[in-house]
Amino acid sequence: MNKSGDRTPSASVIVSTFNQPQWLRKALWGFENQLEKNFEIIIADDGSGEETAALIREFQENSKLKITHVWQEDHGFQKTKILNKAIKAAKGEYMIFTDGDCIPRNDLVSTHFGQSRPGCFLSAGYFKLSLELSKKITEDDVISQRCFDAAWLLENGQKKTFKLNKLTSSGLKEDFLNTFTTTSATWDGNNASGWRKDILAINGFDERMQYGGEDREMGERLMNYGIKPLQIRYSTVTLHLDHERGYVKKEMIVKNRAIRKITKKEKRVWTNYGIEQQMNLLHTS
Repeated sequence: MNKSGDRTPSASVIVSTFNQPQWLRKALWGFENQLEKNFEIIIADDGSGEETAALIREFQENSKLKITHVWQEDHGFQKTKILNKAIKAAKGEYMIFTDGDCIPRNDLVSTHFGQSRPGCFLSAGYFKLSLELSKKITEDDVISQRCFDAAWLLENGQKKTFKLNKLTSSGLKEDFLNTFTTTSATWDGNNASGWRKDILAINGFDERMQYGGEDREMGERLMNYGIKPLQIRYSTVTLHLDHERGYVKKEMIVKNRAIRKITKKEKRVWTNYGIEQQMNLLHTS
């Protein structure tokens, strides 16, 4: 049985995954070691097989994490559809989104929930690892948080880039870089958060969209709705584990660009292809 107790979670963490149990295990290690304990995890599973299901059962039975597994059959890349199902299953009023190939630093939940503001969503950061380093990280590396130490990463073969500042910033440096970064605050699905009521107000993710900007499109509708994006890419990070993306097809990206173009041009707020599938003229922009 789950040992997390019956308190209503202050936040729901939605973790998308598809047939990457070795990476999902490392992500869940990260959530086991969060400074903030009052949250639930909804695993949004886009059709993974039994290996992933067995891994999730293992954590449900042996971990203090409160985990709900939301699954749909594999009919190709349908991340937006499973995310909407996960939103409906979540109990928290504040929602943090990440991917199952990302290890969260131990301050991820506390930072998102602590910096949340009414009428805003948060755009946080990620740091891409090489495939070799992705494989090398152990549970002890996550528990000790050494895998988030820039010096440790460099010693283990990670290339030195400016993006290492995401791992080393705090205080005035953190505030400065968040304020003056040239990167716009957008809804990136591997590390973003917002209020449940705001996400429901725009009908969640557009389920017509597959890979390529599908997360950002929802963020663009949130902004059209009046929700302000806040930049916290130097405040809390995930480690993005490397892997192939065999599901990516050019036609997906072309279709998504066309949908986003209309969303921006017409300043659309509501999608008729979201959580509520019926046509609703009162909510179209």
